Amino acid sequence: MDLDEARKALMRQLMDEIWDRRVIQSMERVPRELFVEPGDLHQAYANIPLPIAQGQTISQPFIVALMTQALSLKGHEEVLEIGTGSGYQLAILAELSRHVVSVERFKLLAEQAGQRLKLLGYTNVEIHLGNGTLGWPQGAPYQAIMVTAGAPRVPQELLDQLDDGGRLVIPVGSRFDQDLLLLTKKGDALVQSNLGPCRFVPLTGKAGWSD
Repeated sequence: MDLDEARKALMRQLMDEIWDRRVIQSMERVPRELFVEPGDLHQAYANIPLPIAQGQTISQPFIVALMTQALSLKGHEEVLEIGTGSGYQLAILAELSRHVVSVERFKLLAEQAGQRLKLLGYTNVEIHLGNGTLGWPQGAPYQAIMVTAGAPRVPQELLDQLDDGGRLVIPVGSRFDQDLLLLTKKGDALVQSNLGPCRFVPLTGKAGWSD
């Protein structure tokens, strides 16, 4: 199966579980093969996570779609992403929102992701090196925040940067297994729902796991 056929097959599979067709369309437009390691090119459109540099991963396409759908993006949002990784999820968010700020702790990953996104012509993104558990206060408030690493708890710093009515999606649990949580801020209250079990690399830093 060539990459084009594999991409079409993956999209058909995702459509069975993801109701937001804008999310599916954005994933059709973003060439995932540019974000995986050369040795994994043949698996670019397999519905599995794949390893990337610095011991990190590019998430399973279903999880990318599920997390993106949970943010209910309409196109006008300021979005914060914690954990740039390969830049693939960032590209999907850029397709669906006004502007995305992404924070990455590994310089190599930040540089590589920036190069890929520049090559693809995205101008509504910015990538910063930093401790993602602290967010990026300079750009707050955000209407949506996505965390792409597993946290022991929801960092208060991120909740403080979430706009009223904003959505935060984050994996919370142990270093090895988490539940994917969606939190919606309504005044001083938080409405929480559980989107199901997941497995992410640990979120490290001041408000996350120690290295």
